[in-house]
Amino acid sequence: MADVIDLRSDTVTRPTEAMRAAMACAEVGDDVYGEDPTARLLEERIAELFGHEAALFTPTGSLANVLAVRTLVGVGEEVLCESSAHVARAELGAHAAITGLTMRTWTHPAGRPDLEAIASLFAPDLGPFFVPTRAIAVENTHNFAGGTITPIEELRALRAYADSVGCALHLDGARIWNAHVATGVPLAEWGAQVDVLAVCLSKGLGAPIGSLVVGSQAAIDESRVWRKRLGAGMRQVGVLAAAGLHALDHHVDRLADDHANAHLLAEALGVDPAGVATNIVVASRPDAASYVARAREEGVLISALGTNRVRLVTHLDVDRAATEHAAAVLASL
Repeated sequence: MADVIDLRSDTVTRPTEAMRAAMACAEVGDDVYGEDPTARLLEERIAELFGHEAALFTPTGSLANVLAVRTLVGVGEEVLCESSAHVARAELGAHAAITGLTMRTWTHPAGRPDLEAIASLFAPDLGPFFVPTRAIAVENTHNFAGGTITPIEELRALRAYADSVGCALHLDGARIWNAHVATGVPLAEWGAQVDVLAVCLSKGLGAPIGSLVVGSQAAIDESRVWRKRLGAGMRQVGVLAAAGLHALDHHVDRLADDHANAHLLAEALGVDPAGVATNIVVASRPDAASYVARAREEGVLISALGTNRVRLVTHLDVDRAATEHAAAVLASL
C-alpha cells in the first residue's frame, strides 16, 4: 500500500533516516541498573523542559499515565476526569485493575475542565464510609474531543481550586507539544500547573516508541519501582531514547505544519477550520463506516468514531502535497 495516505493517527509515523541514524549511534547501558546514558539524558532533558525534578522513560503512554496517576491515588481512592478522557476510555481499565482506584467523570464538549462540575463531584475524606477524591486528571490536547486545547488560564484556575481543597493534578500530555506550538505557552508553564504528567514521543514527534512520566523525584522513584514490577524494566533502551532526543531537536516546531494541514482537511470535510485547534479533525458523517470504507478504496485511511463521526489526524509522514490529495479525495466523497 505504498501510495496510501494514512490519516488514522499520528501514531503511524515511521522514524526518519536521520532519526534512525541517531538510534544506531546511541550510547547505551543497562537501564534497569540506571546505567543507560542516553535514557538518562532524555529523562533529565524532559524534566527540565517541564520544570520538574525528574522523569522516567516508559514504552507506552498508557503505562506512563498509570504510573503517574498511581503516585497520587491509591487503592479505594478516586480520580476525577472528563468522560471521554483517554485514561477513562482507552486504557482498558488499567488504572482500576493495577492500582485499585475508582473514577468519576464530568462531561465537556471540548474535553476541558468544568470547575462547577468538578466542585460538585469532589469528595473530601469523610472517613471509612465514602471514597475520597485524591486527584483530578486533565488531557491536553484532548484526543477524542478533536485535539482541543485547555487554555493555560483554565488550567491555572483548576490548579487554584485543587490547592484550595487539597487535591492533586495529573496531566495526560500525550500531545502537549501540539498545545505548546499552537499557543506559544512554554512547556514549563504547562508543567508548573500539575503535580505529575505524562508526555508522549511517538505521536506528533514521530519517535517509534516511548513516553515519559514527569514529576517530583519521589514520584519518579516510586514509578521506577512500579515500572519494573509491571514488567517494563528495559535494558539497553538508549536506542529508543535517542529517537526521542532527535525528535525534541527536530520535530517540535514543525508541528505547526500538521496544524495547517488539519485546517485544509477540515475545509474539505465542511468543518470550520477555526474549530480545529491542532492536528485532529473530527467530522460528522451519518454513514461513518461506509465513508471510511470508500475513502480506503481511494487510498486514504481515516477512522470512524462510532456510527456518525470520522477522525483524521495529520502527522510527520503526510506532507502538504499528500494532504492536498487526501483533501480532494475526501471532498469528492
